[in-house]
Amino acid sequence: MARDITLTDLAAQTGISASTLSRLEAGLRRPTLEQLLPLARVHGVTLDELVGAPPTGDPRIHLRPIPCGDGSTILPLTRRPGGVQAYKFVLAAGTDDAEPDLRTHEGHDWVYVLNGTLRLVLGEQDLLLKPGEAAEFDTSTPHWFGATGAGPVEFLSLVGRQGERAHVRAVATRD
Repeated sequence: MARDITLTDLAAQTGISASTLSRLEAGLRRPTLEQLLPLARVHGVTLDELVGAPPTGDPRIHLRPIPCGDGSTILPLTRRPGGVQAYKFVLAAGTDDAEPDLRTHEGHDWVYVLNGTLRLVLGEQDLLLKPGEAAEFDTSTPHWFGATGAGPVEFLSLVGRQGERAHVRAVATRD
């Protein structure tokens, strides 16, 4: 795994001596689980990825975060073609006077804020959504998502094709 890190730096981050790391790198020593765990953590990969394990036929989906150039991260939560797609967004802290770059596309979006404050500019509306709040809109309406100066924001987004919407069901409460 190519990384711009020295053996000395890697030794400091993992607690494994530089000489042991050198022998592991040269294939002169087999790694133990106690060595693999900190190496995987420092490199930001799973143990399977670190050792190049073959696929196991495990039906679980191992989702990969997509880092964006602006410091935000998108985590696709679904991988099936068509239908409603689910994503988790993590946006780095923004500035309260950020100039939104409104976009449009075909579809319908439903967002739910998990943590932080989400700034949603939707057409002429400039909304601040707090944890537990949601919004639903046609994505042909110009829109933009951003974090505020108060800190980062995490939110879920369900996006469907035009005419395909998230179905919200409510149960009547009894008095």
